[in-house]
Amino acid sequence: MKDKLPVYGVGPIYGIGISAISVLMIIFAKTLFKSGSIAGLKIPFLILGIIFILGGVAVWISAVIIAKIDDGIKSNTLVTHGIYAYCRNPIYTAVTFVNVGALLIANNLWLLILPFGYWVFLTVLMKHTEEKWLLDMFGRQYTDYCKTVNRCIPWKIKKR
Repeated sequence: MKDKLPVYGVGPIYGIGISAISVLMIIFAKTLFKSGSIAGLKIPFLILGIIFILGGVAVWISAVIIAKIDDGIKSNTLVTHGIYAYCRNPIYTAVTFVNVGALLIANNLWLLILPFGYWVFLTVLMKHTEEKWLLDMFGRQYTDYCKTVNRCIPWKIKKR
């Protein structure tokens, strides 16, 4: 059992990993995947992409600044208020939203396969790292929290 949780966890691995993949695939899409670009979707994808990016920034601010996740980690407290009442991993969600926004702005349908891979990567990463750490540290409190709050998509709290 850990005495303290790491402040950053596996966040940098996930964030840098999917951001690098997004950038590379956007570059490749301009040459290798031209068939996925649909002129009629350029404006709707641009608008949707901006919404995703702004949503990601808002979720990040809610998790880091408003809910003060660093304080919870430093004091060994399970943070379940604010955005954490709706999503167990909002910082990862924010990074995902920003990357999905960039993919949408790139206006290439082939790129829209990537968010599914990001979700699988996030799920596997969380199950094998941070969720185990939190279970070791908080036990039943964390198990009960998991039953009422979604892993990565901010959603209405399930009834207890």
